[in-house]
Amino acid sequence: MEPTTTATTADLTTVFARIQGMLLSQESAEAAATQLARAAQDLIGSAAGAGVSLLDDTGRRTSVAATDPRVESADAAQYELGEGPCLSAWATESLQRLEDTATDARWPEWSRTAAATGIASVLSVPVLYRERRLGAMKIYATTAGAFDDRAEHQLLLLASAAGTLLGAAQGSDAPQRLSASMQQALADRTAVETATGMLMERHATDHESARRLLIEASRQQRRPLAQIARRIAERATDPTR
Repeated sequence: MEPTTTATTADLTTVFARIQGMLLSQESAEAAATQLARAAQDLIGSAAGAGVSLLDDTGRRTSVAATDPRVESADAAQYELGEGPCLSAWATESLQRLEDTATDARWPEWSRTAAATGIASVLSVPVLYRERRLGAMKIYATTAGAFDDRAEHQLLLLASAAGTLLGAAQGSDAPQRLSASMQQALADRTAVETATGMLMERHATDHESARRLLIEASRQQRRPLAQIARRIAERATDPTR
């Protein structure tokens, strides 16, 4: 396994352990979201800022956390304009990647507003818990094309844990469920890395290209990345499956 992969797994373990301890001692959803935003920025080195927005069933923002004023301002503009990558991530329950606010035409007004503040690229993913859409997590960068497939996977994994943490924190069995969610998140990470290695060998390609194949399969089949990864591993050991 590549050294960078090992380092990332170690980073994820550290971040998840820190978030779990913080969230279990916090009763405020906004305080919890702030810790998650900081964790996202710390984990993904290309991110200049990060944020978490909690939304109600109509898409109205109920709570927000941001690592700096620029992120908070860009988030506020989405709800004022009614458009943007976070609203789309929440509404479609899918990852939204904006390579360059100067040229992206999906959310023209918001992109112009974000570009004026110095934000050049964005990655936003939904925060989900069971059948509920809790909100969205996002990272921003001041350079175009700052986020790659690896950053996508890191943010998706963190958002998955965030959904469980935020959704389950009020339950009486929260500590047990949170601990289980951390273990599951790390198990998912291992499954994805194993499948990536298999695809690298099968297609004689590099880590980035193999990961892209996984992500594309996840999008096309509308299945979680870890589920796709496990199916690849299972078929490798049992071709009849």
